[in-house]
Amino acid sequence: MPEAQAQKSAQIPVTVLTGYLGSGKTTLLNRILSEDHGKRYAVIVNEFGEIGIDNDLIVESDEEIYEMNNGCICCTVRGDLVRTVEGLMRRPGRFDAILVETTGLADPAPVAQTFFMDEDVRSKTRLDAVVALVDAKHLPLRLKDSHEAEDQIAFADVIVLNKTDLVSADELAAVEATVRAINPAARIHKAERSGVPLGEVLDRGAFDLKRALESDPHFLDADEHDHDHHGHDHHHGEASPIHDVSVRSISLRADEMDPRKFFPWIEKTTQMDGPNILRLKGIIALKGDDERYVVQGVHMILEGDHQRPWKDGEKRESRLVFIGRDLDEERLRRTFEACKA
Repeated sequence: MPEAQAQKSAQIPVTVLTGYLGSGKTTLLNRILSEDHGKRYAVIVNEFGEIGIDNDLIVESDEEIYEMNNGCICCTVRGDLVRTVEGLMRRPGRFDAILVETTGLADPAPVAQTFFMDEDVRSKTRLDAVVALVDAKHLPLRLKDSHEAEDQIAFADVIVLNKTDLVSADELAAVEATVRAINPAARIHKAERSGVPLGEVLDRGAFDLKRALESDPHFLDADEHDHDHHGHDHHHGEASPIHDVSVRSISLRADEMDPRKFFPWIEKTTQMDGPNILRLKGIIALKGDDERYVVQGVHMILEGDHQRPWKDGEKRESRLVFIGRDLDEERLRRTFEACKA
């Protein structure tokens, strides 16, 4: 395995940053481009204008790339994201990480899919996490007037609940309950003025399900998130979600699966429900297989791989979490259970 490990470490982690206008993305990007954090980040944005880069901090620029005096660079997506990333990778000097900002309304899925699917890009980079910035004050309005805000939360691996200083404790609890209802598996960080430690957002390994499961074995226990495993206390009983969300998560559990039934089922399910499935994540116990099989998907794109052997005394059970809209829970549950060995 050393060769594969070496290749993985040579891959540069990519963070996809989503969030509405006003959620604090620009503040966060400016911190990356100006703070003395000792790392070299490449930030890919849609428009320079929105960021308003401080001229005093620019060492050198051509029209496409601004080099900052803290070693970071900023560039715009010209045409195609793949070409932009390839151009970055050809630049001398290695980056510690790449951050791709999506515009306020953009669906993060196509951006994530680029890094999830494009072989060329994938050999050099790896999708590290989809991070959503959420404005605690305005989230209730955003959820009322658009599906996108909900989708961004549902899609995220890490959520930064920003502007917490602008809401009361009760409002914050309600916003957090809403975020949890949409996406129980994401890690939530609360912040004021995007003041989240960069290490909590960049290079988390949260998209890589195998890594996420190693660092948090309860990552998929959506129904057990009352005792959050990241040391935050949630005060569950107190807050109810702000409004009825249309995106929800469905957590399925069963014993060992028959691989001849499970694989055709999951292929068919993702093809059929793909547009409504934002993310799916699971650990499957396959009959006759002594390794845990980890599966994850983005819309209709599915990826699976062995993770590690089941440990002695570990319960060999299959867990699958779907996060999406208008999913038929009864049908998913019934057909999933029909795949049991």
